[in-house]
Amino acid sequence: MNTAEIETAFLAACREEIEAPKPGNVHVFSSGHGMTAEHFLMSAAAAAPPLCTAGKPIGQRVHDAVAASLAAVGMNTNLGILLLCAPLAAAAESAGTELQTELSKVLDTLDTNDTEHVFAAIRLANPGGLGTAPRHDVHGIADVALSVAMAEAAERDRIALQYVTKFDDIFVTGLSALDSARARGLKPPWSIIDVYLNFLAAFHDSHILRKYGAVAALEIQCEASEKLLLFRARGENSLTDLLAFDESLKSRNRNPGTSADLTVATLFADRLRNILLKRRNDG
Repeated sequence: MNTAEIETAFLAACREEIEAPKPGNVHVFSSGHGMTAEHFLMSAAAAAPPLCTAGKPIGQRVHDAVAASLAAVGMNTNLGILLLCAPLAAAAESAGTELQTELSKVLDTLDTNDTEHVFAAIRLANPGGLGTAPRHDVHGIADVALSVAMAEAAERDRIALQYVTKFDDIFVTGLSALDSARARGLKPPWSIIDVYLNFLAAFHDSHILRKYGAVAALEIQCEASEKLLLFRARGENSLTDLLAFDESLKSRNRNPGTSADLTVATLFADRLRNILLKRRNDG
């Protein structure tokens, strides 16, 4: 797959996600947490070229894309998105094969240089609730492969966990929810809401967990489970309910950022797999 196709898929995924009224997160219906939809669209446009540069190592993709985003909007809007999408972009360069298989190969090649660049990117972005870690802290020396550093953080960070599980949350939870939503006749933005609520209901959102603790994360997970059932029952008639939940979360300063990041990565993976599938079918 060529660079232009990958970049187009990334930008489309970012735009689709920001156009969906995801409760608690920034979207075109409502800003929040000091950010607007335009901030996300501008940062995606700035990040896309360095993220999708052919042959560039994963860590450098993440670092350069984070730096470009910060230069464009002056704040961290997409660190988690870039950590998830950089390996997917690299995997897509090997056309004609199954995306997750190629992704697994990419993850197996990660080294200490990738760790150094990713640690530097995280320090640049300075995400809320970052804190410190007893081993492989981002403020320390990058002396292990990125996969090892991510494994250390996996228990407390859902994005790090993807590097350990070969992105199973994307390829199982996310894409399964997206396929199921489409089978029920849902189109964007409703199919994207289904994916987002599935993530939010399935596990503690790492961003909320990191900033507010397990009790707050469980509370939001339980609320999301109820909203998912309601959404499944009402479908496209759910906008009023979704925006009410959105206002409730934002009034409590609860931003399910990890679930939003996983949603972008799911949409990106979906577009990439469809391009690869079309190429195989076309011979």
